[in-house]
Amino acid sequence: MIAALDRNLFFVREHLGIFKAANNYDILDPETGEEVLHCREPVLGTVTKMLRFTDYKRMTPFDVRVTTPDGDPVLAVTRGVSIFLSKVRVADPSGDELGSFQQKLFSIGGKFELLDIDGSPLCMLAGSWTGWDFKFKRGDKQLARVTKKWAGIGKELFTSADNYVLEISDEVPAGAPLRRIILASVLCIDMVLKEG
Repeated sequence: MIAALDRNLFFVREHLGIFKAANNYDILDPETGEEVLHCREPVLGTVTKMLRFTDYKRMTPFDVRVTTPDGDPVLAVTRGVSIFLSKVRVADPSGDELGSFQQKLFSIGGKFELLDIDGSPLCMLAGSWTGWDFKFKRGDKQLARVTKKWAGIGKELFTSADNYVLEISDEVPAGAPLRRIILASVLCIDMVLKEG
């Protein structure tokens, strides 16, 4: 098991660039600023690269690899071409699927249902198009939250609009596949809902 995945607090920083086609992020400890995970999209086809600079960007496939800073594989987050609704698969380092998340049809503000390996619902990710306040909920219980508003020690890390914090509740046990699926889905909020 990768200890970094069992944290409750993650700071996600997107790599910015004028001609950036790939989705690349660093995940840091918001208290110390130390990098704990890297998220990279190492292989992009020529057509995908070209489409990433068009209005079709949200429909392009992606294959994001999450690794330790030393390069050890942690998770794979993949999606094929998306015409109407996104379905994103999450796999462990050996390629075994941990679960997935799927965009909900006709959702206001964007919603994803997080699913276990058998396709059974685990929780719902819901938020707003206008702000960065997303919540992972199972019924009335909040399991995690994504926000751009952070008052902790690492608040000076918020130097651009592409940085945000994920806070996972103790209700989600360490080592649980749901914890990994939550982290993976946070990386995709930007790719699936917010970009255009």
